[in-house]
Amino acid sequence: MSSSSSLPAESDPATHLWSEALPGGSHWSYQIRRGTTLRVTDLEGGANFSVLMYNSAECLERLNVPDTLKAQHTAHLTRGNVLYSDMGRILASIVQDTVGWHDPLCGVADAELMQSKYGQHRYQDYRNDMYRNGKDSLLIELGKWGLGLRDLMPGVNFFSKVVVNPGGSLQFVPGHSRAGDYVDLRFEMDTLLAVSSAPHPLDTSPIYSPKQIALCAWTTGTAPQSDACRLHCPENQRGFANTEQYCR
Repeated sequence: MSSSSSLPAESDPATHLWSEALPGGSHWSYQIRRGTTLRVTDLEGGANFSVLMYNSAECLERLNVPDTLKAQHTAHLTRGNVLYSDMGRILASIVQDTVGWHDPLCGVADAELMQSKYGQHRYQDYRNDMYRNGKDSLLIELGKWGLGLRDLMPGVNFFSKVVVNPGGSLQFVPGHSRAGDYVDLRFEMDTLLAVSSAPHPLDTSPIYSPKQIALCAWTTGTAPQSDACRLHCPENQRGFANTEQYCR
């Protein structure tokens, strides 16, 4: 089967698995099978989509951002890049991307940072209008699968761009992602995915305004030998070989 599609999954009911909307500031987790592609769409512009990934069969194996960047000689992610585990296997590949730059450096905000930037809106007072931060959101999702604080590691912030300014500091680029932009992640292993749509820790907005995300999954099959992610660099070819040997 084709490794990816430029069309929404709903266009082919035979392969479509599920679709749902993720409100801004929310969190979610799911086990996604090898050979599934997940399209993540920024519905409003300016979204942030923080992700953690784990081997579903053995959660001690998880996303390794430093190895992901080192193996592909990059400091940001886009189409053609893959996401490596700490065992040298590939959890997911970026097969389509209308944004062009995703942040793998900055992690997520915690409650203290959120309060210093936006003030405090507690659940006891504001219910679903409370202010959520990425760290606590991801910990809630990890807890559903028997994981906890020790399993929290650096992840990727899709739709967000951070650059190094002339002074050597990391600088957030506002307005980087536009409404309708999307990224397609094809999963190369059975993967536990935990996500948050809380604001990026360096977001310069003076108000708390996380953006809505759309999720859509469909069956695409695994990477062919001619796949662009596989051929992106020699290390990726080795990574796919390691992954395919493991998944036999």
